[in-house]
Amino acid sequence: MAIIFDQETRVFHLQSKNTSYAFQILKQGYPAHIYWGKKVRGLQLNRLLQIKERASFSPNPDQNQLDLSLDALPQEYPSYGATDFRSPAYQVKLPNGSTILELTYHSHEIYSGKKKLDGLPAVYVESDSEAQTLELTLKDDLTGLEAVLSYTVFEEHDAITRSVKFINNGEMTLDLQRALSMSVDFVHDRFEMLQLSGAWARERYVHKRKLEPGMQSVESRRGSSSHMQNPFLALLSEGATEDHGDVYGVNLVYSGSFIAGVEVDQYHSSRLFIGINPFDFNWKLEAGAQFQTPEAVMVFSPDGLGGMSRIYHELYRTRLVRGEFRDKTRPILVNNWEATYFNFNADKIEAIATAGKELGIEMFVLDDGWFGKRNNDTTSLGDWFVDKNKLPNGLEDLVARVKRLDMQFGLWFEPEMISPESELYKAHPDWCLHVEGRRRSQGRNQLILDFSRQDVRDYIVKTVSDILSSAPITYVKWDMNRNMTEIGSALLPADRQRETAHRYMLGLYEVLETITSSFPHILFESCSGGGGRFDPGMLYYMPQTWTSDNTDAVSRLKIQYGTSIVYPISTMGAHVSAIPNHQVGRKTSLETRGNVALSGNFGYELDLTVFTEEEKEAVKKQVELYKEVRPLVQFGDFYRLLSPFEGNETAWMFVSKDKSEAFVVYVSVLQEANQKLDRLRLKGLDPNFDYVLGGEEGAFGGDELMNAGIQAPLFHGDYSSKVFRFRAVK
Repeated sequence: MAIIFDQETRVFHLQSKNTSYAFQILKQGYPAHIYWGKKVRGLQLNRLLQIKERASFSPNPDQNQLDLSLDALPQEYPSYGATDFRSPAYQVKLPNGSTILELTYHSHEIYSGKKKLDGLPAVYVESDSEAQTLELTLKDDLTGLEAVLSYTVFEEHDAITRSVKFINNGEMTLDLQRALSMSVDFVHDRFEMLQLSGAWARERYVHKRKLEPGMQSVESRRGSSSHMQNPFLALLSEGATEDHGDVYGVNLVYSGSFIAGVEVDQYHSSRLFIGINPFDFNWKLEAGAQFQTPEAVMVFSPDGLGGMSRIYHELYRTRLVRGEFRDKTRPILVNNWEATYFNFNADKIEAIATAGKELGIEMFVLDDGWFGKRNNDTTSLGDWFVDKNKLPNGLEDLVARVKRLDMQFGLWFEPEMISPESELYKAHPDWCLHVEGRRRSQGRNQLILDFSRQDVRDYIVKTVSDILSSAPITYVKWDMNRNMTEIGSALLPADRQRETAHRYMLGLYEVLETITSSFPHILFESCSGGGGRFDPGMLYYMPQTWTSDNTDAVSRLKIQYGTSIVYPISTMGAHVSAIPNHQVGRKTSLETRGNVALSGNFGYELDLTVFTEEEKEAVKKQVELYKEVRPLVQFGDFYRLLSPFEGNETAWMFVSKDKSEAFVVYVSVLQEANQKLDRLRLKGLDPNFDYVLGGEEGAFGGDELMNAGIQAPLFHGDYSSKVFRFRAVK
């Protein structure tokens, strides 16, 4: 690992174990991108930068060098309006109304380790020896504005993080209108762009398209990363597959509105970028003030999408997720939501927990409806006190009943929301996001608390902390069930109203940091109508996320497969639910529901008290199996074998770090007569190991399993599945 600066050529060369990233400072001070890809020694990287005179419609910033136009120069952090017509990384409005600004090289610093970002989540190091950081300071001489571009290179993870800190060292007040976290220019457009898009109940579907001239982008303007788009893009080289070819990924450690995209220009170069969405964004930067962008995580792999995914998985699992649950296996739980919805009492909850204990389940989670007067979704959000009509002896009594079963207890909250029909709203109607004189649009009969306000944040921290201190609670599901409309704050002045959405995110991160730090023994799971805020920003505070409200096993094949493109399996909540499924009405076997849910943080979301004896036995076996493979599923290496987006079968597998154990899940959706006879090739094994398959005699060579494969199962009936367990012969 090294960050090398060549004084003579003014080339910065960033190296991890397998990756190189290089750019050069031109004599005019522009940082020009040279290379990002497989590691090279870098003896003549400066010769890769071609500067060629273009037609008059690509103007020249320096009349002494007419072959230089920013419109054609591959750049590191480009501006608009000073001869580059492409999409800029930043834009600043001056007091005279102009937006012309040129940030050029001023200085740099290289040091070991990585600093924390002010008020924002980010990937971290536990030792300075794990990473090196370059801080490149660019400056605009007219205004005194500086931008500190931060690059951190991780030795073992083959990842580079980028962020920017704007510092107003001038005397005038500036308006920061666009502040992306990274931008990089490729000299060609021979890529496919991969994005993770969808909707509520079908999040993070994989979509690919060939780059075309012009802009192609994904974004959220919803105040959250959203169900519809994920703050991630990947560029795949021509012919790249799951296992082969160059793949470049960028992912934003942020939970609010974002933009990510690629612009292909007239010279067929490609500009890849990601950051806070500039739509409806403005930040007043007074003299002496600073603004920190979120962090972008950049990963290159020459080993296809699978190689990129495993880099993200390992980095996020070990250097984004924090706390005592980072390296702990997660408990098997049962959640009462689809079993009871709002209609429950202490006896019913205890009965479900008792049934769960008999089946080997380790935790009971009480979902929505335990507080205020919450008998439906029209009331009581914000009133975080126990409903004594449902729980007359309080939460402490219910938790004690569950604990007597030797089970852990978890609780659902939705702290960011407020119901118009609530004691809190009647006392503080100005505490929600709103614009005076405009209607207050509701979603799910609720409004959003204004987390940009300190008094709101203090209230939430106190009321949630009081509940968590009242009983031995060891799990929290933190939900958020609507997106932002009428984005405004009663406390911000007119010239700062467009800061509200980002100030909300900073406020939320402050609250999460305070609560999760105060209760380190509690496992927090984030949720936003399922997977509406499945992003690295939330994973920094909560090590897992409810993957989707859609628990149908067939739907989950695509949802979990797509999520795995970036996010570790240990971050995904996956439960067995009732049939017909409550989201799509499909009936699938208990076996298949279990086999799909085994590929995540496993649990149940149904009424265990109505199970037949046969179903109880099946669940006991599922629970026993998961306990055996849980370390492998949550902390092993993940390989995608067959894509649900490309065929009728889906398969994936988990391999232990030492290659001694593997767990394979295979699902066939629809059956047809005279089925084909096929083979399933495995991945990630040691070719020199011999492996035994549970339930069968004889051993298979690792090379045999990966190159020749095993017989694919044949089924009679739709929605069928099978799991395989392989162990190396000692």
